[in-house]
Amino acid sequence: MKILGLIPARGGSKGIPGKNIKMLGSKPLLQYTFEAAESSELLNKVILSSDDEDIIHIAKQLELEVPFKRPDHLAEDSTSSLEVVKHAVNYYLERGIQFDAVCLLQVTTPCRKPGLIDECILKFQDNNFDSLVSVREVPEDFNPHWIFEENNGSLKIATGEEKIISRRQDLPKAYHRDGAIYLTKTEVLLNENSLFGKKIGFVNTSASPYVNIDTPEDWKKAEEMLSKLKS
Repeated sequence: MKILGLIPARGGSKGIPGKNIKMLGSKPLLQYTFEAAESSELLNKVILSSDDEDIIHIAKQLELEVPFKRPDHLAEDSTSSLEVVKHAVNYYLERGIQFDAVCLLQVTTPCRKPGLIDECILKFQDNNFDSLVSVREVPEDFNPHWIFEENNGSLKIATGEEKIISRRQDLPKAYHRDGAIYLTKTEVLLNENSLFGKKIGFVNTSASPYVNIDTPEDWKKAEEMLSKLKS
């Protein structure tokens, strides 16, 4: 299976200005994800998709391939990851190069355990999933079967069930995406216009350190986590 590793990093971050190339410890944030991708033995190519000249400059210094500059209309706050991935896939298709799948690697999740990318790829291949995502377990108190949504001034169980599951032991496991890995077949991206498709695999990363950097508080958490990992 031929797999494209895609690292998206646009400019214009509002919560943390210059986030994608801001120094986290001794490295720009982008470098953590690039090093994880470079250590993979199963990604056939790793590229950056960015609209920002400063980010592109840093990427090239790291010897991360930048085959194109992302169009401005695909670098807005409202731009979806799906649009960014499809743009990269179509860039290569127009040049007669096909990939069977794309592995989206977000810069904002820098703490991937060693070997995670290849672990995900092997599970993805072996089970013929449409997609595979890395996930973490949702704490029981926030299990969707115990969550309520507002409904015309009253509450309803978020899952749509009429009766709540009363015993903690009866709750099914629930997961949330951690942002580290999104693997999707190219045919699902293009034909179904989806990052997920119908058959979604997962790898549980709950035992590993985790941060998804979006706010200054997240950045501080990342710095503290990095310090602990070094000690």
